[in-house]
Amino acid sequence: MTEMYADLIKAAKEAHQNAYAPYSKFPVGAALKLRDGNIINGANVENASFGLTNCAERSALFAAFTKGYRREDIEAIAVVANTDRPISPCGACRQVISELMPADAPVILLSNKDEIKVYRVFELLPYSFKAEDL
Repeated sequence: MTEMYADLIKAAKEAHQNAYAPYSKFPVGAALKLRDGNIINGANVENASFGLTNCAERSALFAAFTKGYRREDIEAIAVVANTDRPISPCGACRQVISELMPADAPVILLSNKDEIKVYRVFELLPYSFKAEDL
C-alpha cells in the first residue's frame, strides 16, 4: 500500500519542513491525497497562546475544505513527525479526521526512521462524536 502512496508520503515530509513549531520544537507535516489526484499539504502552526495552535492534520483538512473539497473527495492522509515510532494524531485531530474523511480512508503514520503504520479512519476513533449526537 505504501508504494501507491509514495507521492503522498513525500508531500507530508515536505510539509513537515514548513512547520512553525518554535515552542514545542515538534514539527509535524501532513498531506491529503484527493480522488482527483491533487495533494494538499498541511503543517502544524504554533502560537504563543498555545490553544490557538493548529495541528498539521487539521491544517491540511481545513485547506482542502476551503478549496471546495469534501469528505467524499478525500482518498487518504499521511502524517510525519520527528518521532521514533509512527506519529499518533491527537484526540482533536482524530475527531476532525473522523468527520471530514471517509471512514475507510487510509491514515498513513510515519516516524523519522520511515517506519509506517496504516490505519483506517474508523480505527483511530471508533466511537466518534457525530452530527446525529447533537
